[in-house]
This record gives sequence, C-alpha cells and structure tokens, in this order.
Amino acid sequence: MPIPQFIVDLRAHIGHDPLWLIGVTAVVIRGDEVLLVERADNGVWAPVTGIVDPGEEPADAAAREVAEETGVTAVPERLAWVHTTAPVVHVNGDHAQYLDHVFVMRWVAGEPHPADDESTDARWYGLDSLPDMPERMRTRITAALSAGPQTLFEWNGGSQKLT
Repeated sequence: MPIPQFIVDLRAHIGHDPLWLIGVTAVVIRGDEVLLVERADNGVWAPVTGIVDPGEEPADAAAREVAEETGVTAVPERLAWVHTTAPVVHVNGDHAQYLDHVFVMRWVAGEPHPADDESTDARWYGLDSLPDMPERMRTRITAALSAGPQTLFEWNGGSQKLT
C-alpha cells in the first residue's frame, strides 16, 4: 500500500497541508552490495524508505518496508543515523517532513523484485557502482556504511555520534 491508511484518513481532514511523520530508511547490505529500488512515483533510485505506522517500532517498520517493497527478508543490525529531512512535496501534492531513522539491515533471504506498486525495479548494486541518485539518498548510504557502532544524530546544525 503506497500511502498508509492512517495518512489517507488524516489527509481527508487536512488536505495537502504539511504533516510531520516518522520515517525509516533501510540500507540493506549483502556482502559488498546494497539493495536499491527505483521509485515508481519519481524514478529515483534509493534505499527502501517508508513510514512508521502508529504504535510500530521503527526497526520493525524498516524490515516490513523491505519485505513489502522488494520481497527480501532483512533484519536490522543498527540504527546509523537519525535526522530530519527537508520538507517534501510529493507528486500528489501532499506536503510532509520526516524524522528519518536510517537502519543498517542485514540481508537474510530472497532476491529483490518490485513486490508492490511503489517501485518499478529492485536490485543489488555494488557499493562502488551506485546508480545516479539524489545526494540525500547517497548520504543515507554513506552514513550507514561509515557511522561505526555509534548512531549519528544532528543537533544545532552540526552532527554528533551517540556513544
């Protein structure tokens, strides 16, 4: 389902006005490869992203989104980065901004394919041969690969590793 029902219900009341949402980015690693999807809404290659449902743990949301969008089973290994995205205007006119949780995920099983209508392609890419993608998506992959055991978080325009 591209838009969670709770957001459809909210939008019925507020239209396209901005929503503050909890998001996840799942950077799924298999050896020296990363799982990427080509988004159906804008054609952008990106790690799997999604919205946390009410009451859902962010790590569970990341695993769920990977399975729903690619048919791959992956488990969260660590929270790499917590940050606020820039405001977004989606192709349907909805305005949103996300508190994004970037998880490093370990591949368990499955070969990627577009498992729902949110993507037109899903595949493994070598970490040294990523396709063209927005810098904001590349930064999430970089954060997942370079954050070490600590979580990177933003504060006062800077950044800090949580120890």
